[in-house]
Amino acid sequence: MNTDIRWRAFGDGGPKVVLLHGGMQTSANFTRLAHELAGDFTVYLPDRRGRGFSGPAAPGHGLRAEIADLAAVLDETGARNVFGLSSGAVIALRAALELPIERLALYEPPLKHGGHDPVAWLPRYEAELSRGRTAAAFTTVVKGTGGARFVPRAAMLPLAGLAVRSSELADLVPTMRLDAAVVEDAAGPLTTYARVTAETLLLGGDRSPAYLKAVLSGLEPVLPQASRVTLTGVGHLAADNSGKPALVAAELRRFFG
Repeated sequence: MNTDIRWRAFGDGGPKVVLLHGGMQTSANFTRLAHELAGDFTVYLPDRRGRGFSGPAAPGHGLRAEIADLAAVLDETGARNVFGLSSGAVIALRAALELPIERLALYEPPLKHGGHDPVAWLPRYEAELSRGRTAAAFTTVVKGTGGARFVPRAAMLPLAGLAVRSSELADLVPTMRLDAAVVEDAAGPLTTYARVTAETLLLGGDRSPAYLKAVLSGLEPVLPQASRVTLTGVGHLAADNSGKPALVAAELRRFFG
């Protein structure tokens, strides 16, 4: 099944950079980050399949399809620099094993590591979606991925109900099964990535869940050309419009410049 992959472009000079969003996001979630970078780079923000302006995902969609889509973006734009957030970082990292990526920036890829299953929330999420309980499924994803750690589920549900009724979030909640497929398909030892030749920047926040920090710690000695930066006062969604994208942009500017 052929699917159109659409992207937003910012800036008109400097090195070309692709920003690959994570779960329950579209390219629109990176517009503040793109504006921060546009003065120095040409920035491309693709919508991953099933999201934003891109076409639908085919049955059995997973990591191979995502890598193929990124390959098409790199081929069309000529970009060789990639930043990925969360599941977008998983795709970018696996793609670096086979695509012509020269510089790779990863923000907390939720890889399976150290006995932690980052998609343990999936069965409950699927059951809730099957009953039309979108707000409950959203809550399950947020809690299961380490968000809102100090907010009881019962307190979060009413807020989640408002969120899925008043925004495009309701359309994005079902796409989390696509992100889960990416994580499942990428399961394996971190030593797999010893073959990555791209210069790599590992990014994370000091307020992020411990398992995401552990993944970065596991990748750091494995990747041949890796450096690591921990941002202060932010968590997993620092690059998002709702986070502190200027902090992320500062590191990307230094790395990709």
